[in-house]
Amino acid sequence: MSEQTPFNPEANKLPSGLNVLTILTFIGCAIGLGSGVWQFFGAKKGLDAMEEMINSGKVDEMPAFARSFYSPEALEQARVAYENRLPIFIIGIVGIALCLYGALQMRKLKSQGYMMYVIGELLPFVGYLIFVGVASLTGMGGIIGIVIAGLFILLYTMQRKYLIHK
Repeated sequence: MSEQTPFNPEANKLPSGLNVLTILTFIGCAIGLGSGVWQFFGAKKGLDAMEEMINSGKVDEMPAFARSFYSPEALEQARVAYENRLPIFIIGIVGIALCLYGALQMRKLKSQGYMMYVIGELLPFVGYLIFVGVASLTGMGGIIGIVIAGLFILLYTMQRKYLIHK
């Protein structure tokens, strides 16, 4: 086995697993940024569309699982998210920046990148909990987000052995 030193370029080569994860993180950051901007600027339109659907009476014709997306609780959650869209957006942008910075640091094999990434991944969930409440994380979108974030944190944790304290 080769020892990891600045004088051994082969030892400082980026492992393929870490390379793939960081590339996927860059893609996820771009998607997250686009999604955050879209949600911020389209929040009122989405809230109005939800209210219109509920008031139209068409919700009663939907299957049971779809009706749950248009419940009074879901409407109130959408209203609270709309009212708090600026702090939610800012927290999301900070989370994306931390994930991006962390991935860039891990590409340099720096271990502090891992902690920056984990903080950036969890920060938006904390923001939603503070500003919207627990219900915001229990819907399908929240569950999918938690699963993806958890999976990436787990995969990065498995790659920590390649990171160096610098």
